[in-house]
Amino acid sequence: MKKIISAVAVTASLAIGAGGPASALDQVDWDMASTYPGSLTQLGTLGKVLSERLNAVSGGTINLKFQEPGAIVPALEVFDAVSSGAVQAAWSTPGYWTGKDSSLSLFAAVPFGPRASEYLAWMKFGGGQELMDEVYGAYGIKSLACAVIAPEASGWFRKEINSVDDLKGLKMRFFGLGAKVMQKLGVSTQLLAGGDIFPALELGTIDATEFSMPAIDQKLGFYQVAKHYYFPGWHQQSTIFELMLNKDEWDALDDQTKAVFETVCDANITYGIAEGEAIQPAALAELQAQGVTIHQWSPEILEALQAAWLEVVEEEKAANPNFVKVWESLSAFREQYKTWSNLGYLK
Repeated sequence: MKKIISAVAVTASLAIGAGGPASALDQVDWDMASTYPGSLTQLGTLGKVLSERLNAVSGGTINLKFQEPGAIVPALEVFDAVSSGAVQAAWSTPGYWTGKDSSLSLFAAVPFGPRASEYLAWMKFGGGQELMDEVYGAYGIKSLACAVIAPEASGWFRKEINSVDDLKGLKMRFFGLGAKVMQKLGVSTQLLAGGDIFPALELGTIDATEFSMPAIDQKLGFYQVAKHYYFPGWHQQSTIFELMLNKDEWDALDDQTKAVFETVCDANITYGIAEGEAIQPAALAELQAQGVTIHQWSPEILEALQAAWLEVVEEEKAANPNFVKVWESLSAFREQYKTWSNLGYLK
């Protein structure tokens, strides 16, 4: 870990250039509310790594204090807290804020969307970050892409799902725009924070849930209640996590301090995707040892899900000009990217 932090420190010093040592940075002593508990693999731990590295790279000048969900504000209220300035920062993912603006979900995870490398290419060089700045700016928030994780699982079910009809009438926890897809197939969905899912599943308040990837889902114990685990995660082929910052606070920082935040976030992206890919095989093996049956969706069910997704896209475009703008940008980038993807990658 020391070697990694040292490497990040070198990168950060390059990013801030010859303007001076870390002591020249703005003094930052902020709370960072979190949607995820700090003990939760990747989803929470990456927020803590971010906090620790910002402190180390800046020589203690940037102190971004990771606050557990509920310590300052509840997990799903961090958006409003950052927007109002009640807290200066938060660790989350834009997919939770569909109720604020559905276009924000497109900066988190896209059903039948891009893998991590393509997604980041759009965010960094295809106009994604600029559009995210525009949408969030209306709420007084600056958001930095600060982690990305590998594909998620599609969900945990108490009963085996053999057809689209088997989904009808189920009550399921679901995230982001994927929830609207499931609704079209007859599923009643609700959004629950991570810590609330297991009790709901255990008590039968919900029949099924999706949350994350095997190494993360394992920690939350879903396998104790639901034994059927489905792949691929059509709704989240990759997921971007964010550092949300009150825009007035962000704008007041000098360029060197902003560069440290941006550089450490970039390093966190690398750390997160590498860790996420590395820890899945062992988790899958352990889940199977616990009696979990691993399933893959049939082509027919995936086709039904994709058809429902395209209906959702058209509905969101009709309802939200921001969604149109972001969707068209992402779609145009992906269409151009196909030329490279088809030539450069093994199928």
